[in-house]
Amino acid sequence: MKKIFLCVMCAAALTACNNGANKKDQAFAEERDSLMQVINDKDTELNEIMGTVNEIQEGFRRINEAEGRITVNDGNMESETSKQAIRENMQYIQDAMAQNRDKISQLKEKLRTSTIGGDKLKKMVDDLSAQLEAQKQRVQELEAQLAEKDIVIAQQGEAITSLNENVNTLTEENKAKNQTVTEQDKQLHTAWYVFGTKSELKEQKILQKGDVLKGNDFNKDYFTKVDIRYDKEIKLYSKSAKLLTNHPAGSYKLEKDNKGQYVLHITAPETFWSVSKYLVIQVK
Repeated sequence: MKKIFLCVMCAAALTACNNGANKKDQAFAEERDSLMQVINDKDTELNEIMGTVNEIQEGFRRINEAEGRITVNDGNMESETSKQAIRENMQYIQDAMAQNRDKISQLKEKLRTSTIGGDKLKKMVDDLSAQLEAQKQRVQELEAQLAEKDIVIAQQGEAITSLNENVNTLTEENKAKNQTVTEQDKQLHTAWYVFGTKSELKEQKILQKGDVLKGNDFNKDYFTKVDIRYDKEIKLYSKSAKLLTNHPAGSYKLEKDNKGQYVLHITAPETFWSVSKYLVIQVK
């Protein structure tokens, strides 16, 4: 009977272990699938952005080719055939520049709402805008050269002037948008932290009746502002430290340095600051 009882108990224990393992495997699979979906979404968004960039670069290449077809020093330039070719090429340049202007504007809008962000992408768009500005200058010089040769292309002249004005307006708008995006980006990645003794936190109304940051009258100037992308280590200069605000486990480590004083290491910034952009640490 004892042997039968022991066999039954072992079988039950094995069944419980298998159920626990299955639950862990399922949780891991769900977390993996979630991460893969985020990665795929970002890949799709980046591919769309780079596709637009390639279209803009192709537009610049076609404009350069059209510029090369306009030979101001051609001896037969006075013929109607040459004038018509010049008019067609100038019209082509005008249309291509307008398309590039619109695509650059669309690209800026994509980046403004993008979850990818990144200084390199913003710099690339700024370079495209500068390239469009340089191309505008070359077209103006070409137009001046044609005017010196008494080649009157009234329609193109008026259209290109209008286009130049639009480009100037767009450039100013883009500067303003870039400044707005920069400010929004700073705000998005800004957080605040404070550490102090219990009495100090109470004095600044950060800790009231055992609750942290429950009222709006706490001293905000007592906090230190940080950029969560770069500020990932906070020295606490104390041998006792406790986080009072809520931050997900696994997103940080409290470790002692060679002096036995605590240092907060934020290992997963986006996760750490996802619950609150305010960090309060009580030390002794």
